[in-house]
Amino acid sequence: MSTRSILKAYRRYASVYDNLFDTVFADGRRQAVELGARTPGSKVLEVGVGTGLSLPAYRNGCRVWGIDLSEPMLQCARKRVERLGLSHVEDLQVMDAESMDFPDDSFDSVVAMYVVSVVGDPARVFREMSRVCKPGGDIVVVNHLASNSWLPQALEMCLAPLSGLIGFRSTYSLDELLEDSRLELVSVKDVNWFNYWRLLHFRNVPAPAPAAQGHAMSAFQPPLLEADPERA
Repeated sequence: MSTRSILKAYRRYASVYDNLFDTVFADGRRQAVELGARTPGSKVLEVGVGTGLSLPAYRNGCRVWGIDLSEPMLQCARKRVERLGLSHVEDLQVMDAESMDFPDDSFDSVVAMYVVSVVGDPARVFREMSRVCKPGGDIVVVNHLASNSWLPQALEMCLAPLSGLIGFRSTYSLDELLEDSRLELVSVKDVNWFNYWRLLHFRNVPAPAPAAQGHAMSAFQPPLLEADPERA
């Protein structure tokens, strides 16, 4: 999708986004924030912060920065911060997730909710999230991913030509996401209504390089875990 189509879609969504998506996405949003902010006092970057629905949920003395490509969405987020007195929110900026202005290793964790199937180049976004996150830090992603069931799959294929209008790619798959991320996958969990979205927890350590051609070992052997006991 082009930047222009993304901006147009979210200019339309800005005034109604909370009414459409607050309850629908609440479970995934809550769990992503819990993972991203579980270290007391950590510096957290939220990529695609939108209208700031998640911002009140950050606890543990965390300090939060948010970026989004859409100024109308950020205007809603700034009003939320002011209205609720969210002193833990350090800054909200218009910024392209594919080319962030932050220095390397700026944040303890990076959270991206309902974003990676919206951007033009997901692999580039993952590289940027990895760059600005400290080594060993958490990268938490929540996103719709293409279904393996025939009925949702048929609907996703019907929506695919409308991606520029609706503001997201309906056919972005788990395999594509893992290939784009190139990070160490800690856990995958179904969230939200009908378990139709995935919560993915990555550790910011580059995954091993793919085995030489002819070897059976794959670069990605994703564990389907409900939790991460080592880092609980």
